[in-house]
Amino acid sequence: MRWVLLLNLVYFCVEFAVGRAIGSVSLFADSVDFLEDTALNLLVLLALGWSAHSRAILARVLAGILFIPGLATLWTAGEKCLAPLPPAPVPLSVTAFGALLVNFAAALLLARYRDHAGALTKAAFLSARNDVLANLAIIAAGLATAFVWHSAWPDLVVGLGIAALNADAAREIWNAGAREGRKGAAF
Repeated sequence: MRWVLLLNLVYFCVEFAVGRAIGSVSLFADSVDFLEDTALNLLVLLALGWSAHSRAILARVLAGILFIPGLATLWTAGEKCLAPLPPAPVPLSVTAFGALLVNFAAALLLARYRDHAGALTKAAFLSARNDVLANLAIIAAGLATAFVWHSAWPDLVVGLGIAALNADAAREIWNAGAREGRKGAAF
């Protein structure tokens, strides 16, 4: 968990800087997601020894936190619609490839623990898994911008897709927390 936390924090800084520099909605959304993953992993580390009921409450809080990157993405997407300049495709794709490597490593590190502490570790694993999918989509947006359609739309669509993916993960974590809370209350 500590390694995953550190990887997420470092790559948040990288992706945020590049995303803002090239005006990318998808990199911005993914960078905010890296920051959210950092907070999620920190909370998981702190709560591993807690009771099932306490972890279930925290899982619901984390589900709410997962909506924050989506809201930030919607704001950034609105700004992009007002000034629809395409991001630079090479930095977009290269940065997304770096994020893919970081998230794939995180998913591998978390896979064996995803069911050990209920909803919290499941949340950390699902977040890393979803981020791998998002990074593949960002790479595709960069390639589409470079070779098919020099427009802001591929990046914008992927950024909104990342927001939707985060919303679905939040729903899954909320449901897992509710199940864990019922199970903890039964004891």
